Amino acid sequence: MSLNLEQKKAIIAEVGAQIADAQAVILAEYRGLEVSKFTQLRAKTRECGIYFRVVKNSFVRRAVKNTPYSNLADQMVGPLVYGIGRDPVATAKVLHEFAKNNDKFVIKAGAITGTVLSNKEVAALASLPSREELLSRLMGTLQAPIAKFVRTLNEVPTSFVRGLAAIRDHK
Repeated sequence: MSLNLEQKKAIIAEVGAQIADAQAVILAEYRGLEVSKFTQLRAKTRECGIYFRVVKNSFVRRAVKNTPYSNLADQMVGPLVYGIGRDPVATAKVLHEFAKNNDKFVIKAGAITGTVLSNKEVAALASLPSREELLSRLMGTLQAPIAKFVRTLNEVPTSFVRGLAAIRDHK
């Protein structure tokens, strides 16, 4: 079933809107992948807020034209699925984990706002800590001096009470 011009424009506009908000785009080949596994991956990506879709390469080439991801156009050959996400690490993690467990799903390339990434670079990106983990580490680092200061302030009355208890025990 072929698409009419309006449907093609709608798909290009939809992908273009996703790419405009994206921080990362990852391309993967899926030849020979079972439908049930592909459905599981779709559910996982949807859960993580990743736009994940099989689209004609020519449509995506038009959508990425004049964007920071236009360098990816050279990699768009063959049957590809596109993972587009706002969190580059989460996008890379979900797709890389699936690729590790499924030989027929191969990450071909990726991009982070203007920089094209190879398969190995996407794997390295997937090994980084998640945004939430980094934020929690930052908060722990920011909170440490304040907590130490509060403990120091608390030590003054505590030592005074200990001194009074020692004098009471001595008498």
